[in-house]
Amino acid sequence: MRWKWSERSVIASALVLCAGLFAIGWLTRNDNREEPYLQISGGGFIFNYRNAEAYYGFTADVVRPVENGAVLEAEFEDPASGKPIVISERLSSMTNRYALRTPPLHGIEAAKPYKVGIRLYDRERKQVIWETERSYASQLSDDIVPDHALTVGPGYHRPEGLPGAAEP
Repeated sequence: MRWKWSERSVIASALVLCAGLFAIGWLTRNDNREEPYLQISGGGFIFNYRNAEAYYGFTADVVRPVENGAVLEAEFEDPASGKPIVISERLSSMTNRYALRTPPLHGIEAAKPYKVGIRLYDRERKQVIWETERSYASQLSDDIVPDHALTVGPGYHRPEGLPGAAEP
């Protein structure tokens, strides 16, 4: 006996195939509800002796979907005064990597850990979605940073008044 394909048997076969594929997908899915929203992928102190600056910060990657417009906020410990420095940035769908850093700092001590509180708020800043805390320690103190910039501009020209600066 030959099998006849009817409209009903084609639809039934397609439904059985779709149900089987859905079940396989459901069983092998990656449930990210247990993952954190952000992964801190780097951070620490940076000493730019040419510009006479020292600061610290971190890089965060978004690894779990979060609403557009959510706010990433970091509260950095200030080595000079101890009062926290708060930096924030709105998340966007244009990128999934964010770098937050302090303005130039003074009073950095070598081997002393400085705390950073990292929080992710909803777009209205009413609810904390995720938070963590990190600490970063510098291998150097800021004594190595010069009192004023050693260079000026993109060509790294010496500023006037420094030894070795070009005389007009």
